[in-house]
Amino acid sequence: MTHAPTSLTLHGYFRSSASYRVRIALNLKGLTYDNVEVSLIAGEQRSDAYLEQNAQGFVPMLVADGQTIIQSMAIIDWIDRACPEPRLIPEEAMPRAVALAQANVIACDIHPLNNLRVLKYLTKDLGLNEETKNRWYRHWIVEGFDALEAMAGEGSFLGGDAPGIADICLVPQIYNARRFEVDLAPYPRLSAIEAACMELEAFQRARPEAVKPG
Repeated sequence: MTHAPTSLTLHGYFRSSASYRVRIALNLKGLTYDNVEVSLIAGEQRSDAYLEQNAQGFVPMLVADGQTIIQSMAIIDWIDRACPEPRLIPEEAMPRAVALAQANVIACDIHPLNNLRVLKYLTKDLGLNEETKNRWYRHWIVEGFDALEAMAGEGSFLGGDAPGIADICLVPQIYNARRFEVDLAPYPRLSAIEAACMELEAFQRARPEAVKPG
């Protein structure tokens, strides 16, 4: 078992879905961390100093007691092992598989296709206009949410009676869906789960508006 960290620094961008996930996880664990804003708009993630620590040049990046961890799902898994309570990823084989399947509908199938660098490529390199780009964005959210709505159980959260890794992924994705005017009416279970999450301080303090610079 990894020992609980004594020093944590999260390098992220306030509106990055992946950074948002990690902020929620840290808050749910009750961990104190320093938040360092890395402006994706200004390209700070491609600076030499940042790339020395994170060769991929993405956010988030967590520095824990001087050691660097990248990729949000790996970071959350590390947090869950370093500080086991409350549990975010079930230990038992089947509940773990269910939780990771739900989470990966977003982390593997929706988010990568709607990442900022992908959207920039669609407009800058492929010449898509803003309306077409937004149709692309909404399409992949709708496809993923259709599946996730059917996969949702009966509990207050995707993770059952307490929020888990799937809920941590869901809330930032619904935030993005609203930004791009996705109709959430077909997703009553997902909407109810998001509402339950947002009643918790850990989710409230992780919101982009709560950490936005200035």
